[in-house]
Amino acid sequence: MALPAPRGEPRAEGRAAGVARGTLVAFDFGARRIGVAVGETAIGIANPLGAIEEVANEARFRAIAKLVEEWRPVAFVVGRPRHADASEHATARLAEKFARRLAARHGLPVAFVDETLTSVEARSRLRAGRTRAARSGDVDALAASLILQAYLDDPAAHERLAP
Repeated sequence: MALPAPRGEPRAEGRAAGVARGTLVAFDFGARRIGVAVGETAIGIANPLGAIEEVANEARFRAIAKLVEEWRPVAFVVGRPRHADASEHATARLAEKFARRLAARHGLPVAFVDETLTSVEARSRLRAGRTRAARSGDVDALAASLILQAYLDDPAAHERLAP
């Protein structure tokens, strides 16, 4: 149930008014890989976990089920891509479908975060801090942690999946 907005502050429709507390698992959805990160709302810090490399949907969701069993999240965060001009990216609809499947399979709320340029930022950070070349899975996992960190920094600012 949504909480009333503080006085004088309008509430945007579809925003996460009732913010979940506990462990969150975030995803940087992609056609080839899904980057995964975990964070705790009490600490407010996101950490990359790795990437799901499976291509088949059922294999992906089996891997996610294992993560859910291990981390016991209270909610999911999914990156939704947009172009730099804020127009919808072709992958956005696939990310939304992925989010709906997550919610249906696990019965947990899902919030969306604009993931524009998170992979670019992840590559840049990995290049600056490593002596070896970044693997694709490393980039995706770090991008997922950037997505989750954006959510943790301001949970109410992000849209949630409509029930």
